[in-house]
Amino acid sequence: MSGRIGVTILGSTGSIGVSTLDVLQRHPDRFQVVALTAHRDVEALFQQCLSHEPAYAVMADADAAGTLRDRLQSAGRPVEVLAGVTGLEQVAALPEVSYVMAAIVGAAGLLPTLAAAKAGKRVLLANKEALVMAGPLFMAAVREHGAELLPIDSEHNAIFQCLPPTFATEGLDVVGVRRILLTGSGGPFRVTPLEQLSKVTPEQACAHPNWRMGRKISVDSATMMNKGLEVIEAHWLFGASLEQIDVVVHPQSVIHSMVEYQDGSVLAQLGNPDMRTPIAHALAWPRRVASGVALLDFTQMAKLEFQAPDFARFPSLKLAFSALEAGGTAPAILNAANEIAVQAFLDQKMGFTDIAAVVQYTLEQVNPLAITSLAVILDADAQARMIASDWIFAGVGGRS
Repeated sequence: MSGRIGVTILGSTGSIGVSTLDVLQRHPDRFQVVALTAHRDVEALFQQCLSHEPAYAVMADADAAGTLRDRLQSAGRPVEVLAGVTGLEQVAALPEVSYVMAAIVGAAGLLPTLAAAKAGKRVLLANKEALVMAGPLFMAAVREHGAELLPIDSEHNAIFQCLPPTFATEGLDVVGVRRILLTGSGGPFRVTPLEQLSKVTPEQACAHPNWRMGRKISVDSATMMNKGLEVIEAHWLFGASLEQIDVVVHPQSVIHSMVEYQDGSVLAQLGNPDMRTPIAHALAWPRRVASGVALLDFTQMAKLEFQAPDFARFPSLKLAFSALEAGGTAPAILNAANEIAVQAFLDQKMGFTDIAAVVQYTLEQVNPLAITSLAVILDADAQARMIASDWIFAGVGGRS
């Protein structure tokens, strides 16, 4: 690869994956795309293979992998096509790969992201569920195998940029951090009357005012569950206690997060709302490269607003704080129930405000256990999905 850095993108057809490819193609002298993966979108991955010429392509769905293999062979492209979780784990640990972009949405990204950590890669973490579900196991794997963990979520990447390099070895208290402030836009329903929320549609929930994201993450932003998952992620990424993490609603999405120090200083990372900024930062760290993002024009900013989150409007956020406080498998239960509930909402099988109700019910029904193994996490995940599905489809909980 002529000295270029080999990159695997887990989830290359999603919004993060597409943005990553955009940044990579701006620096062909530095990076080489080795492997691309998708769930079942054959056409999108086929086109990416034609454009970026990876050595490997993986479809999580086995039938889709067969279709992709046939199309690439017909096109005369020598791409090795793999399938399933085994294939995802394989390309995450390839010896010719140094950096792995972990951008598979949801619990499906846990095992391949963990494989990248165990292989000692630089893991560019966009899959927050890996830490939400398996925080202690994942961080132990990073330490044991000498992996580098760099956050891609705009909020965590901002915090990373505002912390001194020694925070990881010395701890937040020693370097003088008082608290971490995660900012969130409040999504499309920040000022919608509460009585109207039960009637909002999936299309309205996915119409984020600032960011371009996938449908699941867009709904999570609308409920602020996305911010709740980020609270749990920040706990593991930065070694922050529950008391050291706050959430602030910032509708303009210009300040991506802040770190407040004991001396009263507050450091903030600012930029236009474009995921190519944190992607470029993590790819080039500790240096900087061009991302293609338009520069921030301070003269065009009319105002920057900040508000405390309203738990009556965003009950999912409160549930996430409670799950972190409960510990053990509670965050995995929270995440699993939310994934089931969001998909049901997107499929128009229940209302928007039912999402938090499903998550709360599931948390009440499944007792969190101490995390002693990956099997414990996966069992809790499966149990939570079953209970959440029962609530939605069988009317458990008094639904008609």
